[in-house]
Amino acid sequence: MESRPVPPEIPEAKIDTSIPHNARIWNYWLGGKDNYPVDREMGEQIRSFFPEIVDNALADRAFLVRTVCHLVREEGIRQFLDIGTGLPTHNNTHEVAQSAAPDARVVYVDNDPLVLAHARALLTGSVQGATDYVDADLRDPDAILEAAAGTLDLSRPVALMLLGVVNFVADDAEVRSILDRLLAALAPGSFLVVSHPTDDIDHERAHQVAAAWNERGTPKLTVRSAADIERLFDGLELLEPGVVSCSLWRPEPTEVGGVHPVAEYGGVARKA
Repeated sequence: MESRPVPPEIPEAKIDTSIPHNARIWNYWLGGKDNYPVDREMGEQIRSFFPEIVDNALADRAFLVRTVCHLVREEGIRQFLDIGTGLPTHNNTHEVAQSAAPDARVVYVDNDPLVLAHARALLTGSVQGATDYVDADLRDPDAILEAAAGTLDLSRPVALMLLGVVNFVADDAEVRSILDRLLAALAPGSFLVVSHPTDDIDHERAHQVAAAWNERGTPKLTVRSAADIERLFDGLELLEPGVVSCSLWRPEPTEVGGVHPVAEYGGVARKA
């Protein structure tokens, strides 16, 4: 089946280049070009007192690659719902999944205008599979599920990818409600994949980053402890090694040196 084109009725994105934005700053740290001076300024401000932030960004992307590869190759997953997509860069979810299983189906969800403007780049998937883009907010799970059902068969297992997005919902009860609604709609054998910034490694600097970000940037950032992040997986079966630094989740062997923890934790869990 051919990948879906962007529907022609998608409105033109209105991008505010006067305020630093998460997706564009993250894109800058990953070496991308889809950012503006205000984003690069904020990115450099944070990097000036927390240079490891670039390591966080790279480790988070590598975590995506390893988890998607595991889910496709070892768990037989062929459907992915990626919420909080961010800007297209190297090794996007559909590229990783469809390189291992060309029939994989991927739905991206984001409410960022710049991501919307780049949706066509996200929709260039394999002929055998399908990719689609939904313009929606994590806080509206019902709208996400309704739109995703046009591409995904929700009666079959789906990998729900929430990488670096739950941290933009500050209220724990709201996060729990969102996760419960999304997971309730997914079939047994589905998976939840989460990455989230933590203050367990360096509490003071983690909150310094959040304060600097929240003073000027959007959306507002919340940092959580490893215990709080682990609670996001309540009711699910966590895969080994549990909730750990993204860089330590089943890392690939290195020829030189070792793998170092980063202040971005992640985990993968199965719905029974």
